[in-house]
Amino acid sequence: MQKKEQNMSDTPVWFITGSSAGLGFELARSVLERGWRAVLTARHPEQLEALTAEHGGRALALPVDVTDVSTIRAAVADSIAAFGRIDVLVNNAGYGYLAAIEEGDEEGVRKQFETNLFGLINVTKEVLPGMRARKKGHIVNISSLGGLVAFAATGYYHATKFAVEAISESLSYEVAPLGLKVTIVEPGAFRTNWAGRSMVESPIRIDDYDDTAGKRRQSTKASSGNQPGDPSRAAAAIIKAVEAKEPPLRLLLGATALDVAYRRLEALKANFDAWKDVTLSADFPDVRKD
Repeated sequence: MQKKEQNMSDTPVWFITGSSAGLGFELARSVLERGWRAVLTARHPEQLEALTAEHGGRALALPVDVTDVSTIRAAVADSIAAFGRIDVLVNNAGYGYLAAIEEGDEEGVRKQFETNLFGLINVTKEVLPGMRARKKGHIVNISSLGGLVAFAATGYYHATKFAVEAISESLSYEVAPLGLKVTIVEPGAFRTNWAGRSMVESPIRIDDYDDTAGKRRQSTKASSGNQPGDPSRAAAAIIKAVEAKEPPLRLLLGATALDVAYRRLEALKANFDAWKDVTLSADFPDVRKD
């Protein structure tokens, strides 16, 4: 018995937000199937009963609403009490929002930022002290291909994910000397509920945007259930990155993500090159390096 307890104490502890469906659920299942320990958090943790029952004491389901700091604090404290530490934090909770920029309703937009950005920040800040004390830990922030490139109708969602990219990159520089790792995950289109029942739409519709944001609203919802990305394979890819000796700062997931990201890089370079002379003209002549 003593040997079994010792082995259990050596297995990594993952803390995953938004574990009740989609990528979060597949990642939780994959972690547990490897014999590791996992704290599965969701607003409705009863949805995780079957998964936690299957894995006994290695799985802990806890209620967390990332917009409610008190639930975050309680869950982190309960996780430490149960497992002693958190080795890998996965900030996965989030959702999409469809609206042209002018169509965005203030309440809906603020809720999106509270979940996708401020929720992620609050969970991270609650977990970081323990990681800093141990000089060990890995923070995985689920961004999106939409954190690198923007399209019509999802501007507010992109804004939250561009912010996640910036927060995560800054954090990576701050915690690297402390022995901590940060990885930003950027999935393309995956077969989850993101474009389906999890998607929120602004009730405001403006006819002038029917051919831009309006069409993309329709195509986004129509894609639900037919996306090329496999959440279980995405989970395996994330685990592989976390286990790597030198994990990536950014991890694109899916062929679509890679293709669009490369095209984004090419478009940026073309833009920069086309305006190079004007760019350089903005410096004082005596310090300019042509």
